[in-house]
Amino acid sequence: MKKMLGEERRYELLSLLRNNNGPITGTDLAKYANVSRQVIVNDMNLLKARNEPIVATSQGYLYMQLEESNKTFERKIVCSHTAEQAKDELLTIVDCGVKVKNVIVEHPVYGEITASVMISNRLEVEQFIKKVEETKANYLSALTDGTHLHVISASSEKNLDLVEEKLRAKGYLVEN
Repeated sequence: MKKMLGEERRYELLSLLRNNNGPITGTDLAKYANVSRQVIVNDMNLLKARNEPIVATSQGYLYMQLEESNKTFERKIVCSHTAEQAKDELLTIVDCGVKVKNVIVEHPVYGEITASVMISNRLEVEQFIKKVEETKANYLSALTDGTHLHVISASSEKNLDLVEEKLRAKGYLVEN
């Protein structure tokens, strides 16, 4: 396959992301465009600088489609738990029909650090946990002794209330 150049490549990558319902890894995009993964990282940064709604998640790059008629509700929650409980926390949230949009920690030097995760089902939880284990990465909450925030979203407030109820029962939810 011929190597794609500059603007043509970014146009093709953007089209590919827009027409895909889920995330696409940088490696897959690099293979598609016949370039290195670093070129893809640079392209994604250039596209984001043009205000394209591209998010880098743990599963790959995602084009944030505008939600049409379906109203979504968001809530920021504060949680605290051990690294070993991270999978249970995420499964508890997605099992209520709720998406985990990100994780946020308050760092004493850098201030607020936010990472987009975009996890909405059990398969994505499994993939996320597997990637953490394979890379031997630490969760961001390791920087704050387990305390972190999530922005969660759902199609109804009821689902968000249910998440809080279940996390509270497990001792993961931090309140007042």
